[in-house]
Amino acid sequence: MAYRPGTKLPRSIDEVDGTLKSAILLLLLDADSAGKLLKEMPTDIVEEVTRALASLGDVPKELGQQVISEFYSLAMAQGYVREGGLEYARTLLKNSLDPKTAEKVIQQIQTQVQRTPFSFLQKAESENLLTFIQEEHPQTIALIVSHLPHHKASEILIGLPPAKQIEVVRRVANMEQTNPEVIREVETALESRLSNMIGTSSEKVGGVETVAEILNLVDRSTERSIMQGVESEDPELVEEIRRRMFVFEDINHVNDKGIQSVLKEVENDELCLALKTASETLKTKILANMSSRAAESIREDMEFMGPVRISDVEAAQQRIVDIVRRLEESGDIIISGRGGAQDVVV
Repeated sequence: MAYRPGTKLPRSIDEVDGTLKSAILLLLLDADSAGKLLKEMPTDIVEEVTRALASLGDVPKELGQQVISEFYSLAMAQGYVREGGLEYARTLLKNSLDPKTAEKVIQQIQTQVQRTPFSFLQKAESENLLTFIQEEHPQTIALIVSHLPHHKASEILIGLPPAKQIEVVRRVANMEQTNPEVIREVETALESRLSNMIGTSSEKVGGVETVAEILNLVDRSTERSIMQGVESEDPELVEEIRRRMFVFEDINHVNDKGIQSVLKEVENDELCLALKTASETLKTKILANMSSRAAESIREDMEFMGPVRISDVEAAQQRIVDIVRRLEESGDIIISGRGGAQDVVV
């Protein structure tokens, strides 16, 4: 029977679904590890898991141990697959886990591998992969990088000629559902050159979110060059990409001096509204950069604030994000972890 929010959690992992398992795992991890794990999840999954996390009661010790054990087994199996392929993973799992658990993990991993197009390219070094694909048509490159981990896709993008960078980014941003036959044909062509291909099925790839994730990881000069090139042909697309590249919670990556600069341009009423749904970490960071009196005033205003529309909160957050982006563009503040380290002058 499915778990209902607010009811007592079962003691067996077989009685909870993947969303609830994820929520329990996040609860058991430390904040940094949980945050890193959330960043790897698609936005719609993050929303589901966050809602489940908010509704959790006490987690039985047995259930928590089972969730951690399953997560560890899956992570271990994925490592084996990356190292030597599915059959290699199957052999090692059967030798390291009890038969029932090993078979369950193998089935889960096999499903994941079989629906990941171009997974055979993920083990290749970026330099070799770039040499291999850079002469391909931009649409082919866009299809490939959309299926690669974002950090590897960014390395590929950096190595392409500027004109091709722009063309690939535009095609990734406008890509949605891809015909499985098209993917299969591209993979077959690559197989003849690499002799290492596995099956695939259709999945949603590409889109503006993928472009934002990739550009977040490239160096600033590459990002600016690409964005300027795309903007000349499609300014609305550039604006949408920029909004996805930096969200309100990312203000956590702005240093104290930068936050103080941002706060000079934000009214208290708007700040209270924007912080309504912010994480405790972000609230603490922002309030710590205000005077004691001003911070106490914000806390009191938030405490007595009545119900507000989520759309109003998001609008207030976006206005503050726009201020951050403008100040970063002008060089007045620096956002850590966004490929800008080599732009810093000390």
